Order: sequence, then C-alpha cells, then structure tokens
Amino acid sequence: MTSYRHLASLLLCVLVSTRLRADEQPQVISNLLVPLVDKFKVPALAAAVIEGNRLTKLGAAGVRARGSEAKVELDDVWHLGSCTKAMTATLCARLIEQGKLKWDSKVGDLFADQAEQIHADWRGVTLEQLLSHRASLPSIPPLPLWLKLVGHDGSRDGREMLLSGGWLKSAPAVAPGSKWEYSNAGFMLAGLMAERAADKDWETLMREQLFEPLGMKSAGFGAPGSADQVDQPRGHNAFGIAMKPGKGADNPRGLGPAGTVHCSLRDWSKFIGLHLQAARGEYKLLNAESFQRLHAPQPIDDKSGYALGWVTLERPWANGSVLMHNGSNTKWYSVVWIAPKRGFAVMAVTNLAGLDAKEGATATDAAAVLLIEEQLKSAKE
Repeated sequence: MTSYRHLASLLLCVLVSTRLRADEQPQVISNLLVPLVDKFKVPALAAAVIEGNRLTKLGAAGVRARGSEAKVELDDVWHLGSCTKAMTATLCARLIEQGKLKWDSKVGDLFADQAEQIHADWRGVTLEQLLSHRASLPSIPPLPLWLKLVGHDGSRDGREMLLSGGWLKSAPAVAPGSKWEYSNAGFMLAGLMAERAADKDWETLMREQLFEPLGMKSAGFGAPGSADQVDQPRGHNAFGIAMKPGKGADNPRGLGPAGTVHCSLRDWSKFIGLHLQAARGEYKLLNAESFQRLHAPQPIDDKSGYALGWVTLERPWANGSVLMHNGSNTKWYSVVWIAPKRGFAVMAVTNLAGLDAKEGATATDAAAVLLIEEQLKSAKE
C-alpha cells in the first residue's frame, strides 16, 4: 500500500507541475515585428502564436497613435472587426445546446410579432443561413437605414431597425439559400435572433457565454481606450489620422454581432485556442457536433469555403485544411490562421486599415507569413 508520505510527494509534484504550466510565459517576439512596422508604415503591429492550448509567442511593436510617443505593449487591446463573427456563431451554438435556439430557427418564427414587417420570402431564412452568408442579404442595410444606424447610439434597438425600418418588407432580389454573399447585415439579424431567444442583449450574452467562461477579461466592444489619454492603441482613418475612442471611431453599435469586439491578443488566443483544440478533437464549452457544424462549409459544395464565422481553405503548408478570418472596421485590421494538423494558430493585428484596407491587410499578412514560416522551420529542427 502506498504510504501517506509518498502520496504527499506525488501531490506536491502535481501542484508544482500545474504551477509551472500556469506560469509559463510566451516568448516575446516584438523584435520580429519592428522591421514590418517600418516596411509597411503602419503605426503598430502585434502578433501571436498558439500551440495546442497555449500562447507560445507574443509581440508588439510601434506606437499606439501617430503623433504620440506611447508605444504599444504586449497586453494592449485591439479591435478585431469581422473576426467577431466567429464569436457570434459560437455564441449561437451555445444557445442551441441550451435549447434556446436551433440551427434551423427561422426569421418568421423569432419575429412573429413583427410579421407584417417581413415579406413571406424572408420568413423562412434560417439562423444557419445568416451565419454562413447564404441568406441573400447585402453587406450592409440600404443607405437610408444605414445612415440612421450610424446616427443611433443604441445597440439592440439599432438591430431592431432591420425590422422596424421596413427593410425586409420587400421580396429579396435573390432567393435565400441560393447563393453566397458576405453580409454584415446577416450577422446583425442573427445577433438579434439570439437576443430574442435568450431575452438578453448580445453584449451581455457574449460576456456570459464566451468572455467569462474563457477568462477573456480584456474583451469589450467598440474602439478601445480613453478619449482623453492614449492608454490603448487607436484606430487610424484612411488618411492615417488617429481616431479618439467615441462616435465615429467604430461602426455603429447595432453592427455589433458582425464586428465590434476588442480584446488583447492574450485573451483572443483563448478563443482561438478553443477552436484550434476542437478542430484537433479536444472539446471545451461546446460539444463535438457543434464545433463540427461551425467549422464545416454550408453547403459543402459551395466554392466560397465559408462555414459559420470561419473561412475554410486548403493550404499545403498546413498539411490540409485551415480555418481563417480577417476583419476591419476601416480603422483597424486583424487576421487569424488556424492549422489543426500542424497544431498551431497565428494571429496578427494593426491599428491602421488604410485605403481599401490594403495597408492593414498587407502588414498583418506579412506578420502571419513570418510566424508561419518560423513555426514550420522549428518543426523541421
């Protein structure tokens, strides 16, 4: 029989090894990003690598705002733009597992009290079609309604305008489900369906269902930081001018489910790690069926490769399929690549999108490529 002393020794070893894993810090790779900041003339860049369920590399270089000497730090907060979409889809999967929604929940059923505002052809649109950009909705609502949203300070009531504004009264130009078209408006409507089903606003649901369970303490909504001091990175407009947090620094709050989340890379890695591990067969927060639904293109023969909040692609360097997404509110840019068979993911963000988002896309893609090459090189050694 094992002695109490031996059991105590074993327990101590377990506690020490657990502490060592908890205290492990990522390798700081800021020096790798400095040349990219200079080359692509962005205010700042930050990037990270996840291996398995652990953040292994993290770096940040540049300044929080042009004209300021405040340098970006490792735990600064970044706007994720449309990388929010995977979070909204994951939130909906949580509500489905809780019996509050279904993948085939229909617009006509969730908004039966406003049936007169919804054309019959829109009533059959499902949650899954909205989350996969197959509901035939355009990227944003028509200009008159969009201008109302821009001038509106509300979040959930802003999304309610999609119905009360009469936008869905007319028949769709293309039958829902017949084609793929990227749609922020579709994710707004999906977020509104979640709000109706759970009787809570989307922001509260995100905190309760995702941020808190994953320990994403820095996560929030809109442009991060304070207007009276440069305490966080600031997004820059198309002319390269830093935007103070507040009205005009982000898309309207009603757009939230499509792209207004901000958080640190350290916290974003917790969400990305969740999906990396799930794609490798290790499940947390959701069951296997839910993750498989989120990661599978809908339908699978669609050339867009879009699943639910994720783009699925085949890449030789990944030894197969990858999950990726990028995002921008025209003032920030973010990108993430998940390579399940390689067991790692890379993320990159910058606080400038530029004209047609070219500067932001080019800089973050370069950072992602650099980190992917570093990972592949390490794997060979």
